[in-house]
Amino acid sequence: MANTPSNMLPLGTKAPLFKLPDTVSDSMVSLENAKGQTGTVVMFICNHCPFVIHINKAIVSIANTYAEKGIAFIAISSNDVVNYPQDGPDKMKAHAKAESYPFPYLYDETQEVAKAYDAACTPDLYVFDNDLKLTYRGQLDDSRPGNGLPVTGADLTHALDCLIEGIENTQTQKPSIGCNIKWKR
Repeated sequence: MANTPSNMLPLGTKAPLFKLPDTVSDSMVSLENAKGQTGTVVMFICNHCPFVIHINKAIVSIANTYAEKGIAFIAISSNDVVNYPQDGPDKMKAHAKAESYPFPYLYDETQEVAKAYDAACTPDLYVFDNDLKLTYRGQLDDSRPGNGLPVTGADLTHALDCLIEGIENTQTQKPSIGCNIKWKR
């Protein structure tokens, strides 16, 4: 496993817009149409990364909980599927169903969306307010495969609670650590 950290896009950055195919619904999904009333979490994930597999249940639970609070979740896979066929759209669809993803799982074939977000790893998490300005980026929590710490989602849920309550998140934002995005050659 490569331990690649997030690039930590500057806070206040406006979310780059996108329109990508959703592997679950087989429809095109744009950020404008999928964003939440209160905020939006954009997650770069993939099927095979042990770091993502480690937190799958937590992101599903958090997405289900926060959907009721006006927070939308959008997952994107940008991996090169020629060299990593396990991350292809058909397998993404099966994976999303097996994990009960309550959010769209979009395929970024050109990798342009990942580049626009300066995404580096899976998972790479971004929280935007209702104006699509970045309020949080980084890790779900301190848990990693094999470090013995429980998956709590503490960092992400704290950021979401601050956004919902309209207060500044003064907690240190730590980069996510995960597998590097599999860039095309």
